[in-house]
Amino acid sequence: MGPVSLLEEVVLDLERHSAQEGWDTAPRLYALVRSTELRRAEPELADQLGLPPDTETLAALEQPALPEKAGVEDALAAIAWPDAVEGCALVIERVVLPPDAEEEIPEDDEAQAAEYAANHPGREDVRMIVGVLRDGARHSALRLRRHDADDEVLAGPDLVPALAEALAATFEPDEPVPAH
Repeated sequence: MGPVSLLEEVVLDLERHSAQEGWDTAPRLYALVRSTELRRAEPELADQLGLPPDTETLAALEQPALPEKAGVEDALAAIAWPDAVEGCALVIERVVLPPDAEEEIPEDDEAQAAEYAANHPGREDVRMIVGVLRDGARHSALRLRRHDADDEVLAGPDLVPALAEALAATFEPDEPVPAH
């Protein structure tokens, strides 16, 4: 394995931090900013974060909580990052069901669907950390609750492609609305 990229490093750091906090937490969104840029623009904040002055890293700056009622994907669709933000990362927990169980999920009632998933014997709680950079780089880490050990964490660039796409879209310029 080659050297760990700055994105891989920050995703794995966020995964370790999330593991220390435990399960059943709300989704958290982070802006990823180069430490040199942060030190230039906000030296006091860089010092508070303990960023070394002579080392290039990506600092993960936690953003305000995502809205409870809107889906995470909807909340991401409304985000546009300033130019100084190099990337973003999302930490989110989801319940995953085996493929054969998905046919039985009640479709018309969201509360019944959530209850069905929560009580299904084959359910799996998964914590996903997905990071993307403006240049298209991606990295993810997955931890399963029933395999909650540091050496059981899965990591790779394409583990959660739909979430990576949603995060990458936050860096795309909004399409102008055509005038009528």
